[in-house]
Amino acid sequence: MKSGAVSSQELPEKYRMLGGRGLSARILLDEVPADCDPLGPSNKLIFAPGLLAGTYLSSANRISVGSKSPLTGGIKESNGGGVTALRLAQLGYGALIIEEKPGPGEWYYLVVSEDQVVLKPAGDLVGLGCFAAARSLRQQWGNKAALAVIGAAGENRMNIAGIAHADQEGLPTRYSARGGLGAVMGAKGLKAIVILPAKQSRVSYADGNLWRELAMKYYANLRSNETTAVTMPKFGTALTMELVDSLGGVPTRNFSAGRFEKAGEIGGVRLREVILARGGEGDPAHACMPGCVVKCSNRYPDAEGKLLNTPMEYENNVFLGSNLGIGDLDTIGRLNYLCNDLGVDVIETGASMAVAMEAGLADFGDGSAAADMLQQIGQGTELGLKLGQGALRAGKFFGIGRVAAFKGQTIGGYDPRALKVNGVTYASSPMGGDHTAGNGIFVKTDHLDPAGKVELSRNLQITSAWVDSLGLCTFVRVIHTGDPEILPGLANARYGAAWDADDLTALGKRVLGWELEFNRRAGLEKTAAVPEFLRQDPLAPHNSVFDVPESELKEIWHELGAEDSAK
Repeated sequence: MKSGAVSSQELPEKYRMLGGRGLSARILLDEVPADCDPLGPSNKLIFAPGLLAGTYLSSANRISVGSKSPLTGGIKESNGGGVTALRLAQLGYGALIIEEKPGPGEWYYLVVSEDQVVLKPAGDLVGLGCFAAARSLRQQWGNKAALAVIGAAGENRMNIAGIAHADQEGLPTRYSARGGLGAVMGAKGLKAIVILPAKQSRVSYADGNLWRELAMKYYANLRSNETTAVTMPKFGTALTMELVDSLGGVPTRNFSAGRFEKAGEIGGVRLREVILARGGEGDPAHACMPGCVVKCSNRYPDAEGKLLNTPMEYENNVFLGSNLGIGDLDTIGRLNYLCNDLGVDVIETGASMAVAMEAGLADFGDGSAAADMLQQIGQGTELGLKLGQGALRAGKFFGIGRVAAFKGQTIGGYDPRALKVNGVTYASSPMGGDHTAGNGIFVKTDHLDPAGKVELSRNLQITSAWVDSLGLCTFVRVIHTGDPEILPGLANARYGAAWDADDLTALGKRVLGWELEFNRRAGLEKTAAVPEFLRQDPLAPHNSVFDVPESELKEIWHELGAEDSAK
């Protein structure tokens, strides 16, 4: 970004069987000083499709964006949907690496195509929200272009800033949201990335017959599993609201309770009812990427049937709903649209607003006040800038101690006092308070019992690391449970490797080892301090606290030795 130079190289042999999260982690460990300023020139921003990306295999085109996080101070992989990974992989790229930063006030966007990779001035795009920027870019480069854009939050280098990827319809609503990586993109003077479709895909197969055979088994598994064939297409992730509320772990009014009295009004069942009743541009089962048969996303219409927001996910309905005391889908949808246009992480932003409400700046349940806070974030007012630095810093600004953040990052929508395996994940993941690093909500266990939760979280985190490296959606892990040879077999058919299920586990361990080593070099402990209120303040309705012993938490990565960190 400093000189405008573009270069390409063949993937080094040591990176050959790495993709997605694994590839970005290895490059960051090799090339980025762990003690660098996340918004400075030494940090790098890496877009890496997974090993199975570019193939149109269902749910296999997630994009991993990697960097040093300005929010946590450690390594970060921020995972997103849309078509970014598909387009990059079909052009033959294993990773796109953004380096250095331009002079003050210089803004560009990057165009990646078969013919060239070139930076172009972005003066006309700066100051535009994500939706307007995406419309302008589509008008110039066509509706089939993949887009990754930032909004006002990224331009202003706020810690809540994410990177918006376009979905199949070209809407920038699929987010690499977590960790403030939109701020890193803004610090590099990069408003957007445009990836044009390949005239002919460069994806090839070492064994096409084996690929087709295993792909058929893959789809058969997806279509026979109740979660991927029925529950997700019908209700999406919003149905998690009913489950977590029943377990007493839904963040409510800044984590002051574990059940929300209006959970049924903003959960998956009600969401589907409203979408079907309103019709129009609504769709309860929407695929954010080509070829996906799970269709866990949705398109939410207003009362006239016009598209109001996409998607309405569980986390969105928590952090713009229950945790703000808001129990109305339309209000949540409007707030979510504003978040998408500003280019922010809904979790971190909603948590910051809940802290402000706790401090008396607005009443819980006041949707208009929440919308005003979002407008102030976009305008960069004093309040907006305070909220834009994340919930932990907002808590310090406003004198609020109840902030559910690990390594500086707000946790997902699963209160660890009721869902203890997730608490272990928040405390021990290299990513900080990120539920996607090892979410135990769907595991059959006594969630209130601390026993065995360290081992359970460790196994979930290892699995998540290799799933992210393959570029898969988390929901297709059910395939591996049913037939553990399908996924390694697909990698073998694609690349000519000889993997089995144990090799995927080994990959997950190596990735975590690299991430933990980066964080060690950055001065971070393997496990984060648990916020005091989670240990001491009982959570209604079970009156439980997070009581997994600290001694057990500190031993979670004992099996990842120097070999895993250095390979």
